[in-house]
Order: sequence, then C-alpha cells, then structure tokens
Amino acid sequence: MKPSIQSQTDTTFIIIVAISTVLLLIVTVLMIYFVIRYSKKRNPKPANIHGNTLLEVLWTVIPVILVLFIFFQSFSAFKYMRKAPADSMEITVTGQMWKWTFEYPNGKKTDTLYVPLYKPIKALIKSLDVNHSFYLPYFRVKEDAIPGRTNYLWFQPDRLGRFTITCAEYCGLEHAYMQTQVVVMPEDEFAEWYVKPQDSTAAPKDSINKNSADTFKK
Repeated sequence: MKPSIQSQTDTTFIIIVAISTVLLLIVTVLMIYFVIRYSKKRNPKPANIHGNTLLEVLWTVIPVILVLFIFFQSFSAFKYMRKAPADSMEITVTGQMWKWTFEYPNGKKTDTLYVPLYKPIKALIKSLDVNHSFYLPYFRVKEDAIPGRTNYLWFQPDRLGRFTITCAEYCGLEHAYMQTQVVVMPEDEFAEWYVKPQDSTAAPKDSINKNSADTFKK
C-alpha cells in the first residue's frame, strides 16, 4: 500500500516543529549567554564589536537551506495530496446548512459516508448555499465547499472504524452541529451494503463497533 496522506502530513509537521524547536533552543541559549557574558557588571566600559564574515555567511546560508528544505518537503506532500489514484472511488459530497450528503457512483445517497477499507476515495465537493469546509481530522484532509464550484480531495482508509467529519468554516447559526461520520467497512461488507436498495443504508453494526477507532489516533 502506498504511503498515506496522514504519514506525509505528520512527517512534514514533525520536521517543521523539530527545526523550530532546535532554532528556539539555540537562540534562547545564546541570548542568555550574551546577557550574562556582556552584562554591565562584567563590561563596565563598552567596546565596539566588528563584523565577522564567517558568521554573517552562516546565518544567511543556513536559514536559506532550512527554508528550501521545508518548502520541498511540504510541496512533495502537497503534490501527493492533490493526485488521486486512478482507481479511486468517486463520491459526490454536498454541503448545505447544516448537513453533509454523499452520493455514490450507483446513485445511492446517504448522510453518513460509508467507504471500504484500503480503497482510495476521491470526494467531489460541492455546496448548495454558502461556503463550507469538508474536514476529516483523522485522515488529515480538508477542502472548501464553494457554491458553483466542484473541489476535491482524496484519502485512503487504513483501519476499520468511525471517524469524525465536520465543517471547518463558519457557515451560520448551526455550524457547530454540521457533523457526521465516515464509516470504514471491510470490503466484502461494503460490497454487500453497496448493492442493497436505497432504503437499506445502514452499515453492518458488529464489525464496525468492534473495530471503532478514536478520531485523532492512528
């Protein structure tokens, strides 16, 4: 299986936090050292400090290298997030005040997103009224739902369970209640559910409940 969007996003985040932490420690240690070493008590008579070419080159080159490294790491993850696999299942996601609706290739519609395990899912995102934002925290993906436009995102379920779907952009009085779930099912159970008549949209309960997963854990 290809690397997940979660791993790509988490790796980029950890790299940025690690670099920022190291730089913060270096700056803090140097600041404390200079405050003590060059205090008025230790240096009653101030003296001019001349420039140091090597230091000036280092504090210019090193930040440039770090910024470029972060850029290429982030851009690589971004490209991966924007290129849905060719075998993705396309599901139309429609946002409106204040609910989500999902339409499958066979015309079936639900207000909970059911997907098969390990199958890439490409969500085609639309809005019937105002701006919304389709956000799946566990899968680390989010895309705006804009009236008159079709946006998209993709993700690949990597474990069974129920995971939160919410709206991440203020869209009116009941914005906070615009939530539902993505239910990841075993492939055979999804296939059985998928071909059932429209009025039979409930997912098999036993396997999902036994394998339910916390939204923010991997």
